[in-house]
Amino acid sequence: MMSWTLFTDGASRGNPGPAGAGAALFDAEGRELAARSLHLGHCTNNAAEYRALLLGLQTALELGCARLDIRLDSELIVRQLQGRYKVKHETLKPLFEEVRQLLARLEGWSVAHVPREQNKRADHLANQGIDGTGR
Repeated sequence: MMSWTLFTDGASRGNPGPAGAGAALFDAEGRELAARSLHLGHCTNNAAEYRALLLGLQTALELGCARLDIRLDSELIVRQLQGRYKVKHETLKPLFEEVRQLLARLEGWSVAHVPREQNKRADHLANQGIDGTGR
């Protein structure tokens, strides 16, 4: 079964500050299947990163995705998902658990860190979320 690729990014101007989430989902041939942005109100950058991942996972599951390659420019969240770092911050724990519940609904998944330059689409969507111009 083919894997889809999910790029997500959360952004917070001020950290904490006005925040947005962005997610872009691509099929195995690199065609964009979905692009989502969400205005988050006021939160930290790490919380915005988790909310962006949740947005992307929900979108992928709604579209019937079974296998997902997740790409993030947040090393912290990648390492937490890989089990290399513990989730210590109390506000991130419920977000982490919600991510794990959604991941459990997939047949398979992987997560990897990508440089910011490779995450431009999701970054653009996250900034649209902050500005309230997204979809």
